Amino acid sequence: MDSNVNLDFLKRLAKGIVHHFGKNCEVVIHDLKSDTLQKTIIEIENGHVTNRKIGDGASHIVLDTITNEEDKLEDSIGYLTKSHDGRILKSSSIYIRDEDDEPIGIFCINYDITELTIAENSIKSLLESKEEKKEVEEIPQNVNDLLDNLIEQSVKLIGKPVALMSKEDKIKSIQYLNDAGAFLITKSGDKISKYFGISKYSIYNYIDVKR
Repeated sequence: MDSNVNLDFLKRLAKGIVHHFGKNCEVVIHDLKSDTLQKTIIEIENGHVTNRKIGDGASHIVLDTITNEEDKLEDSIGYLTKSHDGRILKSSSIYIRDEDDEPIGIFCINYDITELTIAENSIKSLLESKEEKKEVEEIPQNVNDLLDNLIEQSVKLIGKPVALMSKEDKIKSIQYLNDAGAFLITKSGDKISKYFGISKYSIYNYIDVKR
């Protein structure tokens, strides 16, 4: 991360936040200038919330940042995510920017609201006859889980299992994965080509197909 950024202050801020809100609150600092997506976490407090540690890899928002134009990047406050083991989190992601306003890191807060959600649902069940379920984004433990999440999303986009996909369906899935930054993950081409039953050469052809 840029030496001009006061990383010591950000680390102290992270400690202050988790001490204020307790063990259910996790704070993570991602370095967007890391040489590899496998190691973007440079600070984490209460890592037990998502079972991650310093030196672990990118999440969805890191990929979104890398694959989108800088002027389209905005802080996200109070959105829902979930941990690898299904716990519901209320999350906020704030960009750390250098003196040129370039995003160089992300300051993330993840608060485990699972127990509060259970209590809320119990109350709703007394007040409502039908409950709507919302699908929320999962925070992966590592880049392999992140790739699995992206592949799962690409299949949901088509609405049918790979065995029933046409060539056009697979092209759409591959292009979705490319747009999402999946191919920035090391050796992702091997896993994706095997999953969709196509060659790595076909992947590059599918990406280049005009939409």
